Amino acid sequence: MSQVFVIHENDAWVEPLRRAFAELGTPYAEWFLDEGALDLRAPPPEGVYYNRMSASSHTRGHRYAAEYTGAVLAWLERHRRTIVNGGRALALEVSKVAQYQALALHGIDTPETIAVVGRAHVPAAAASLGFPVILKHNRGGKGLGVRLLLSPEALTEHLASPAYEEPVDGIVLVQRYIAAPEPFITRVEFVGGKFLYAVRVDTSEGFELCPADQCRIDAAESSGGGTFEVCPAVAPADRFRIVEGFTSPLIPAYERFLAANGIGVAGIEQIVDRQGRAWTYDVNTNTNYNPDAEARAGRHGMKAIARHLDRLLRESSRARAA
Repeated sequence: MSQVFVIHENDAWVEPLRRAFAELGTPYAEWFLDEGALDLRAPPPEGVYYNRMSASSHTRGHRYAAEYTGAVLAWLERHRRTIVNGGRALALEVSKVAQYQALALHGIDTPETIAVVGRAHVPAAAASLGFPVILKHNRGGKGLGVRLLLSPEALTEHLASPAYEEPVDGIVLVQRYIAAPEPFITRVEFVGGKFLYAVRVDTSEGFELCPADQCRIDAAESSGGGTFEVCPAVAPADRFRIVEGFTSPLIPAYERFLAANGIGVAGIEQIVDRQGRAWTYDVNTNTNYNPDAEARAGRHGMKAIARHLDRLLRESSRARAA
């Protein structure tokens, strides 16, 4: 029987989707892609495939999960299966450089950034941008490698310390720090390639926040501060707030960007500087939702995803029967 196939490597992130499928009665199966064998001689099962592979999969001991998923998606695309967040979406998920170039094609501003391979080249890149700067991993997720450095001395100290993390793909991003007049960023959620809602995220205790897997970066110390991972289950309930009636001139551009790159589900993060200019700094194709914020607003991202996938499944089943 045709069904929805959920591709992932993190059970905790799929649990809300399981409940949503149960409410709808949607037939589904999960493909936990950590390791295994892919027989390219055989066609994939009929159905709708939803890719939830994460850029941070290697931090959970699944070093080649993203690469394995890329192979599976290529196989599915060859056989023309219906895929939500296919190979192009995965390529953007695991590379902020690729994200920024794709966003720029749609006139969407991203922070000034220099991509660096080799720790020795980081200081020159930072000096070129001017301090303060942010370091982050090209293949991110969970705030990997994110540090705010206020001075050349702080950068030198950080690069020489055990706290410096080598990126899994070898690419470090040196980025101009964007100072916001108020301590928050906005995460704009899309399902089916269309705007769902926006959530305001309090950054008074740090930045680079994901609704379900937060990483707080404190930069009070001259050394650049420390990195703290906080479970949303114990985070302050008002850290995330869905913005009623949110509007932005970027929404149509975001939707065009998603359509051009075959992305059906995403959370796009932006920050507004002191001049009122919005900068887009992250695209999450493996998006999660904050349950407290959703409960207060009566909105449910995973239910919206489940409905979208259920609709695609019914459409594909009718097409095959015709």
